[in-house]
Amino acid sequence: MFTHLKDLQFEAKPDGPDAAFARRLQEILGGKWGEMTVANQYLYQGWSCRLPGKYKDLFLDVGTEEMGHVEMIATMITRLLENAPLSLQEAAEHNPMVGAIYGGSNPAHFIHGGGGALPVDSVGVPWNGSYITASGNLLADFYLNVTAEAQGRLQVARLFNMTDDPGVKQMLRFLLARDTMHQNMWMAAIEQLKEDGLEEMPVPDAFPDSSELTEQFGYTYLDFSPGTDAAEGRWASGPAPDGKGQFQYDHSPRAHAPEPVLPPGDPRLYGTNPGMVGKVATKVKSKLT
Repeated sequence: MFTHLKDLQFEAKPDGPDAAFARRLQEILGGKWGEMTVANQYLYQGWSCRLPGKYKDLFLDVGTEEMGHVEMIATMITRLLENAPLSLQEAAEHNPMVGAIYGGSNPAHFIHGGGGALPVDSVGVPWNGSYITASGNLLADFYLNVTAEAQGRLQVARLFNMTDDPGVKQMLRFLLARDTMHQNMWMAAIEQLKEDGLEEMPVPDAFPDSSELTEQFGYTYLDFSPGTDAAEGRWASGPAPDGKGQFQYDHSPRAHAPEPVLPPGDPRLYGTNPGMVGKVATKVKSKLT
């Protein structure tokens, strides 16, 4: 399925075992912003997309590509674990520095995975489906996808500075390049969706907002901190990005309702309530005896 990635995977061989870095690579495999997350996120967004044509095709194409990235990283992790020392004695026998690297390895790679990658993050937390979002609203999902690619590229860039292995760096450079494309791609998809007249800001565009409340609260920045530094920002004055209103700055917001006061709670739940003495307490006791 991923033949366009095979040559790159073959060339991007690590210099030797590095179980400690294999553990770090797990973050971009099975972490919250890892390849397992974006691959499944894009595929689920595609499977639930109700617009046949370019948008559905986009989701499924990129989701399939991201599955290729899952394969690449899992393969690299496995290669980094090849011939890695399995005991501290073995690790430190010839080089004390290797012993230090052994101390940073993930024992689950060997005990659970038999020397292979695992569907977990860098500290061993299992990947789970709650990381993915497929809301059915394309604009909401496109914005989230930009964030996912930005977080993923950020993590790959950090990992790039944690290794000197040229083979690993080659793979990371490829992922960085694809994350560049995907960030631009999702931003272009946002513009395309608006040009096609399918969705606008704010999401969901079709909700019938109250004109009175939107005018009063929809474009007003509320200052709740000392000073007025935030007033210098783009968000405090001028036209809003959605083109439907003008930002305003409120330096002393007021309350629009009285302070809430809760009524006494259900006595059967034994919370500490006002008036839980006398008649009320006696009534509760009598029901229990």
